[in-house]
Amino acid sequence: MSFLEKIKQPIFWTNFAKVAIPFFIIVTLISLLINSSSEIFSGDFETLNKNNFAEGKWKNFFGFKIVFSTIYGLYITNKNMK
Repeated sequence: MSFLEKIKQPIFWTNFAKVAIPFFIIVTLISLLINSSSEIFSGDFETLNKNNFAEGKWKNFFGFKIVFSTIYGLYITNKNMK
């Protein structure tokens, strides 16, 4: 079955969500831990916000992760569906 035929099936999108959403959450948490672990463990969430999310930085922070999670979810779901 081709990729275009698979994406027309509702089960494809259910399986996609089961893969992409947890992957996005895990990638986001790991990224925060790598970039701002000292702020997280010290409880300095104001600095964490300023460094990662303020002044439009949230677009860059989440944009790449959304695109990467979408591509990963599509790939894994396509690979595992018969």
